[in-house]
Amino acid sequence: MAVEEDKLRVAAFTIAATCFLALAMSIRFVRQFLMKPRRKKSCYLTTESKPQYSFKRVLADNSYSPFKHLKLHAADSQSDEEYSNLHPYKGEISKLIKNPNVAVLEVLDGCEKGVLEMGDSYVWVETEAQLRELVEVLSNEKVFAVDTEQHSFRSFLGFTALIQISTIREDYLVDTIILHDVMGLLRPVFADPGICKVFHGADNDVLWLQRDFHIYVVNLFDTAKACDILSKPQRSLAYLLETYCSVATNKLLQREDWRQRPLPEEMIQYARTDAHYLLYIAYCLCLELKERKENSSPGDKFHFLLEASRRSNATCLQLFAKDVEACPGELAASSIVSRCLNDQGNISSSVCDEKEFVRRLCLWRDIMARLHDESLRFVLSENAIIALAAQIPTDETDICSTILEADRDVESVALVPLQSPSSVVCCHLEDLLCLLQENTANLDNIFHRFIQQHLGPAGSCPLSAYNYALLSKTSLGLTYRPASNRNGFRASKQIAKKASRDLYLSRNLAKLVEQDPPSIMLLFEPKGRPEDEDNDFYIQSKKNICVGCGEGNHYLRYRIIPSCYRIHFPEHLKSHRSHDIVLLCVDCHEIAHAAAEKYKKQVAAEFGIPLFIRKVVDFDNTQHIPSSMPIVSSEEIGVSPLQLRTAAMALLRHGPQMPFQRRQELMQIVEDDDISGSGNGTLPNETTCSMHVRDVSLKHESKLSLLGHGPHGKQVVAHLLKEYGEDGIREFCQRWRQVFVEALHPRFLPAGWDVMHSGKRDFGEYSVYNPTKKSSGVVAAG
Repeated sequence: MAVEEDKLRVAAFTIAATCFLALAMSIRFVRQFLMKPRRKKSCYLTTESKPQYSFKRVLADNSYSPFKHLKLHAADSQSDEEYSNLHPYKGEISKLIKNPNVAVLEVLDGCEKGVLEMGDSYVWVETEAQLRELVEVLSNEKVFAVDTEQHSFRSFLGFTALIQISTIREDYLVDTIILHDVMGLLRPVFADPGICKVFHGADNDVLWLQRDFHIYVVNLFDTAKACDILSKPQRSLAYLLETYCSVATNKLLQREDWRQRPLPEEMIQYARTDAHYLLYIAYCLCLELKERKENSSPGDKFHFLLEASRRSNATCLQLFAKDVEACPGELAASSIVSRCLNDQGNISSSVCDEKEFVRRLCLWRDIMARLHDESLRFVLSENAIIALAAQIPTDETDICSTILEADRDVESVALVPLQSPSSVVCCHLEDLLCLLQENTANLDNIFHRFIQQHLGPAGSCPLSAYNYALLSKTSLGLTYRPASNRNGFRASKQIAKKASRDLYLSRNLAKLVEQDPPSIMLLFEPKGRPEDEDNDFYIQSKKNICVGCGEGNHYLRYRIIPSCYRIHFPEHLKSHRSHDIVLLCVDCHEIAHAAAEKYKKQVAAEFGIPLFIRKVVDFDNTQHIPSSMPIVSSEEIGVSPLQLRTAAMALLRHGPQMPFQRRQELMQIVEDDDISGSGNGTLPNETTCSMHVRDVSLKHESKLSLLGHGPHGKQVVAHLLKEYGEDGIREFCQRWRQVFVEALHPRFLPAGWDVMHSGKRDFGEYSVYNPTKKSSGVVAAG
């Protein structure tokens, strides 16, 4: 028995030892293999080369710290934070605003000759030596034209990819990618108050030059501001190029990738065109501004040319600032939730129950975009955020399929990211899964951990001049920030308010009440308060983003009611009414414009008024064309005014050198419209063709521009007023707003915007939009 007991003890001991050993090996296995952290995925930036990563000097990084402007004098007593909101050339610009450049027309004298034709010659500037030569050339000029091309899709803040500069004699294309770190060489020329810089729509260009190069524009003439004062039916550069230069441009090229080198010939021609003709356009606009003043009544103190100079230089006082929110991603999250609550865009409202996840995803997207220097749209689309928040994925594969399916549902191809899911998402799927499955509501620690994991000593993502500051300057909580940093343009608005106060005081329309804070009292009772003045639309601060998709870097003004109609509305239904003027990115602009053009054809068929006319007509010397004029079809036949003008200009410039058959074809176009009055095969004389070109392209007061749909719009509005009065105009506007909404499903319209909107206003005695001033040459704004 003792022997058997010993055997049992040995067996039991052996079994216990074996189990213990197995358990120990299992624990070791679990620790070594199952619990071992998964190897981090390599970031796509380690293999993908981005042009901006070659920049050694980046003025605006992707951190949450404020932008620091140029400090001219190192010994200044102001702190860096105080100086960040001071314009280094405020004194010089203020002098130009107070005493506008009255010699701007003389400076542009000579631009009417030799500039209209654009040859094949241009200078591509890509070395520091070439840039220094350009600086020397520009230093000896009295005026030059400037335009910029930006890239924003693969960058968080965006950067300038090309600068176009044109003098009377030469066009220069400056490669700002290669020369990024030495672009400061141009700073003295742009800041020289003795040299006039001509831009079109300089509001963004001025800020972008500050952001990238600390270049500040002093002495500016903005052709867009001149268009505003002259009440042009449109203020786009494309309109001015077509009207004054008979040049058509493809604005869709603006959305091309301007980082690519070498640039295709089509893009080079587009870039040159934008700057080349600006000097001639500015000259023509200055002549019109001067003519308006000469034709005004003796008692009218409004000086059109000086006002254009004032408004242009007031633009220069703007200061770039990062648009930093108190809580990153909160604005985007609020917009998404609001969109779903309003059931816009055919998106399910179930995501409204997942507001917390929307906020997390928007915050994650903001940080990842800054870290990788990508745009928000590239990192994660809004449709993907909605889908992920509505149905929480269970694994990484589920995340990818959810994003891919959501991006397929986007109606417009233009809004789909180039890659779905994006490279950022594919490299950081673990982050997303952890984020969506984390229970805590306090996410600060999680995001700090993400940043340390990706940018720390053993981080998976490369450090760059754009993201290194995130390691030390990141604060994702609701910590205090100066009010001026919560809104990037708050400082600019304060400067604009001061300019307005100074303008009232200089015209004796107000008196100073207090110096600190600055306050003035108007010496007249302002009129023109709209019927709907309490509407939130007119009293809220609006964000500069596309109302369609939310794009915040590139956008264009878009008139929901086409200008060909709106310009003929009664003044109190159109002037200074911003409700139907919105911002759209290029993609959304294309969609809205296509829908508008389609609806114009329906309007033409409905009222029996053709979109195009067949002959050049002086409406003051011709019987009124009846509004019931029948049309043959929605596709009008005949020769458009643009074809007529092009034919006449071609005959003027190259007639004698043309092949006989081509000359005969162009002559037939001119003769068919009773302009030459000669059917004997002889070339129309220079005076006749010159008159034709002038009449078609530069119509003033007595003549309506015959390019585009101007005559059609005039007749439609006249018909509506005659048959239905102002109620007919209001109903007509509502129809156009409905067309806009159905075409674009806009998700970012400001609060208070309404299809049924109705508002009219009166005008004060001093308003340049007062109808009584029409007789003195002031035309109400379109």
